[in-house]
Amino acid sequence: MALSSSLTLARLASSPSATNLSFYTATTTAAAFLRRNPTRLRLRLRLNTTTTAAPKISATIAVGDKLPNATLSYFDDAGDLQTTTVADLTSNKKTILFAVPGAFTPTCSQKHLPGFVASSADLKSRGVDVIACVSVNDAFVMKAWKKDLGIGDEVVLLSDGNGEFTRAIGAELDLSDKPVGLGVRSRRYALLAEDGVVKVLNLEEGGAFTNSSAEEMLKVL
Repeated sequence: MALSSSLTLARLASSPSATNLSFYTATTTAAAFLRRNPTRLRLRLRLNTTTTAAPKISATIAVGDKLPNATLSYFDDAGDLQTTTVADLTSNKKTILFAVPGAFTPTCSQKHLPGFVASSADLKSRGVDVIACVSVNDAFVMKAWKKDLGIGDEVVLLSDGNGEFTRAIGAELDLSDKPVGLGVRSRRYALLAEDGVVKVLNLEEGGAFTNSSAEEMLKVL
């Protein structure tokens, strides 16, 4: 039946005088076919519809893990370059480490870091011993950023200049395709560690700022 109809339509369409009739017949035949075969239309629609799953936000580090040791650097109040380790920052302490994609970048400078500075007293009153900001920037940049924002001893600004710690916890953020030339940085996150063991991990997708704020950390203390 379908083949016969198709041949008939082809013959009608080949005649210039039958253009309107050909269009009418083709439309009527197609409508009748779909009424008799509704499942084929539904199948075609299902095949042409794709569903993209939301990306899973994950890192190498997870709640319950011991933080890997790494060396980080900073300038002290006297202007001398110092180094510390993750072990020194977390051993027998309750420590908040939060990371930003880059010093002097808008969200990091206007919201993320200032939020922890403003909440530092509340966080420490709830038992937090150390609050530290980590970024894949050199120590000179971190020093200048600290001075620019007028930060005192509320938060320690630490340079993970070579990305050693960031890679160790699987929090790299590749921004090489961005025109500003950031390269490989750290994803934004905030974690709470007790004696070096991760108790809370709020990891952001890329550079988003939704759940790694000081306010979110206060909720879990």
